[in-house]
Amino acid sequence: MNAMWRLQVAFCTVSVLSLSSAGESKARSCSEVRQAYKAKGFSLLNVPLQEISGEHLRVCPQGYTCCTSEMEEKLNQQSKLEFENMVEESSRHMRTTFISRHKKFDEFFLDLLDNSEKSLNSMFTRTYGKLYMQNSEVFQDLFTELKRYYTGGNVNLEEMLNDFWSRLLERMFQLLNSQYHFTDDYLECIGKIADVLKPFGDAPRRLKIQVTKAFIAARTFVQGLMVGREVANRVAKVNVAPACVRALTKMLYCPYCRGMAGLKPCHNYCHNVMRGCLANQADLDSEWNLFIGKIEIKCPFTFFRKWGNIFFSQTHP
Repeated sequence: MNAMWRLQVAFCTVSVLSLSSAGESKARSCSEVRQAYKAKGFSLLNVPLQEISGEHLRVCPQGYTCCTSEMEEKLNQQSKLEFENMVEESSRHMRTTFISRHKKFDEFFLDLLDNSEKSLNSMFTRTYGKLYMQNSEVFQDLFTELKRYYTGGNVNLEEMLNDFWSRLLERMFQLLNSQYHFTDDYLECIGKIADVLKPFGDAPRRLKIQVTKAFIAARTFVQGLMVGREVANRVAKVNVAPACVRALTKMLYCPYCRGMAGLKPCHNYCHNVMRGCLANQADLDSEWNLFIGKIEIKCPFTFFRKWGNIFFSQTHP
C-alpha cells in the first residue's frame, strides 16, 4: 500500500523541536492555543485564558494545561476525523485510476469485438448475399456468447466454440445437399463427428487457441481492475482503533494543551504513530504490489484488429 504510506509524509513534518518540560510552575498565556483552537472551528467558550491544572486530562499530560476536558475530547475527535479524511484523500487517486482504466479497457475491447462482428457480417453479406443472411444467426450467436463470457457470464469457451463449428457444419451440409431432407437426429450426428470429418481443416483448433488466449486474458484483466477498485474502496474506509486515536491526539494536539499550538512532531515519532494506525494495511503491502505488477501487463489483443481477416480465412466454406 505505497499510497497509504504517503500519509506519513502528509502528517509528518520534519522538526527538531521537542516538548517542553512538564514541571513548569508558572502558568502561561493560552492566547496561541485559543487562536489555533478557534481556527479549527471550535467555540472559545470555556477555553482558559491562562494555563490551569490538568488533573482532568485523560490523554494529554496532566501538568499545567490550556485544555479543559471538553477541549481534549473535541481534539480527540478532530484527530480521528483528520486521519480518516487523509486516508480517504490519499487513496482517491488510486481508486479513480482503477475506475478510469477499467472504463477505457472495457470500451476498447468491446469496440474491437463489435467492429469484428460488423466486418465479418459485411464481408459475408457481400460474398454470399441472401445465403449468408438466412444463416447469419449462427455467427451472431457466436459473438453474443463471446461478449457474455467477457462480461462475466457462465460460458465455457471450448464448448461454445465446438458448438459453433458443429452448427456451422450442419447448416453447410444442408445447403450443399438441399435436394434432401435430413432429420434433426441425423444433423446432430453430423455435428458430433465433425472432429473425425474435419470439414474445416485445422481452422477450429487455431481459432480456439487464439480466442481462448485473448478472452481469458481480457476477462481476467478487466476483473482484476474491478477487484483492485473494490479493495481500494475498502482499505480507504480504515477502522481507526481507540489506541490509534489516542496516539494521534498525543502527537497532533497535546502540544495545544501545553500552550504550544505551533509545535510539530518529529519525523520518527510521526512515522511510528502512522505505522501503528496503518498496521493492518501494511500487512497487505507485498501482496498489493504483486497484484499491481500483474495488473499492469500488456494486453495481448492486437490480433483483434485483424479479427475479420483471421475469422474469414478460417470459417470460409
